[in-house]
Amino acid sequence: MLISCGDALIDFVPTKNADGRETVMPVVGGSCLNVAIGIARLGAPTGFVGGISNDMFGRMIADHAAASNVELGFSTRSDHQTTLAFVRIVAGESHYAFYDAETATRNWIYRRGAIPFDTIEAVHIGSTTLVNDQGAAETKDLIADARTSSTISFDPNCRPNLVKDKPAYLARMAEFAAGTDLIKMSDVDFAYLFGEEPYQRRASALLGQGTSLVVITRGNNGAIAWHAKAGQIEVEAPKVEVADTIGAGDSFQAALLFALHKQGGLARPQLMDIGADGLRHALSFAANCAGLTCTRPGADPPWRHEISWSW
Repeated sequence: MLISCGDALIDFVPTKNADGRETVMPVVGGSCLNVAIGIARLGAPTGFVGGISNDMFGRMIADHAAASNVELGFSTRSDHQTTLAFVRIVAGESHYAFYDAETATRNWIYRRGAIPFDTIEAVHIGSTTLVNDQGAAETKDLIADARTSSTISFDPNCRPNLVKDKPAYLARMAEFAAGTDLIKMSDVDFAYLFGEEPYQRRASALLGQGTSLVVITRGNNGAIAWHAKAGQIEVEAPKVEVADTIGAGDSFQAALLFALHKQGGLARPQLMDIGADGLRHALSFAANCAGLTCTRPGADPPWRHEISWSW
């Protein structure tokens, strides 16, 4: 099984009503839940770890996850409210206003011993859960237990408007990055974390501290990856009619993890030794899944039957 640990929320995405006026539509989201849904829809057994409310929106989240075959037995249900995020699209980029005080996402608990990590091939972490102290602490405890047997995947998925102390946040992201096998970030995330530092230099530093694979997604410019043995690989983005980019990075992450799993290259020893051809194939598959997600509103990763792909 693969599991994703982090945020589950409701995005209010922009749309228009019958009169042509701007309005919003509630859509289940949250970066880490999107990753879990994306993996499960592609056909791998997947679980979600995080906080889900018992309120109306929490029931929407649980129903959506169950419909996509995501196992929720490792999640924490509570009476705290669901995190809400209102989205606006500015120059093609999604910008968020979060309502996230004392929510279920902030109040999840890692139950030690509840997850049989010897049966978990990979654990994905990241996003808004790591901004707050409790979420970061619970995630650290989970990773400490998972690391001995599971590959650790990390996407910071930065949300600057939630960050109150940027130096502390940067230090926290560096700490999480130091213990992961696979790191994926967007070019926007990279700029927030590392400024104008060249991609190659930072990738080399991450590989030097033990990470096997570093990937940077660049929207229409495709993705570029660095692997400890396979070297540098670049893939193009498909040409699509974009509805919005919400969930595109999560869909890429999910598809990359699934493709590596499908090829037998996700477990730590195999990820360290994967060849350039296998890695390029996985990255191209991820780019195509992300492209399809961009053609429809909200975070709506593709199902396996929607992707024509040869393995």
